[in-house]
Amino acid sequence: MSITVSVPDELYQKALAIAQALHVSVDEVFASAFAEQLSAWERLQQRAARGAREKFLAALDRVPDVEPDDRDRP
Repeated sequence: MSITVSVPDELYQKALAIAQALHVSVDEVFASAFAEQLSAWERLQQRAARGAREKFLAALDRVPDVEPDDRDRP
């Protein structure tokens, strides 16, 4: 399957440089990057499915209610 996608010129130029360095097509660079992004999204969904709001709130309850250290202030 083939689709057409518009990307900013800066992004295309970066992909072109990668493609030239790897001796592959720009299409392959974009396909690989897209596949990695989809994989990361699937991993995130799997991790989220293992989470539980009750456990999260219980963990927050164990955090001390103190003012932040001066190094942590903006």
